[in-house]
Amino acid sequence: MPRTEALSSTFEQVVLPHLDAAYNLARWLVRDPALAEDIAQDAMLRALQHFGGFRGDGAGADGGARAWLLRIVRNAAYDAARARGRVREVPLDPAGEDDAPGFDVPDPAPGPEAMTALRQDIARLDDAIAALPIELRECLILCEIEGLSYKEIARVTDAPIGTVMSRLWRARQALLRTQAAEAGR
Repeated sequence: MPRTEALSSTFEQVVLPHLDAAYNLARWLVRDPALAEDIAQDAMLRALQHFGGFRGDGAGADGGARAWLLRIVRNAAYDAARARGRVREVPLDPAGEDDAPGFDVPDPAPGPEAMTALRQDIARLDDAIAALPIELRECLILCEIEGLSYKEIARVTDAPIGTVMSRLWRARQALLRTQAAEAGR
């Protein structure tokens, strides 16, 4: 995206559509929903303050705004983690959610046994992802959840593309080893 187009585009048109991705990355990095909201808000403020310097690189339909914003989110998450001294772990599927229907209609959803098995699978996946070193976890989330290209992940993480590819391979291998270990039990 040429510089004049990026500057003439408003912040709301270019950056704001990526707010959900910003929160999602923050949530996966810090593992605390409330802190992730604060980080996403802080990142949006930082992005707004520095939007005049955003030049876009033509990558992607948004001129690289998504990768630019996610890099700001990543930095804000690491700043928050350093300030707190640790990263708090929070399960993905909070216990205690009540989905009781208001009237008696057959539920097309899986039965209790299937839901229990699904929750256990989600918990195991959550534990396996949480066990990954943060460098591997962030690359995995940016690629598999956010759908960023290797080049965009490299910009977000400030790592060479080869390093991104290596981290993704190692993260996937670690998840496969965890799955194999679970199946062997």
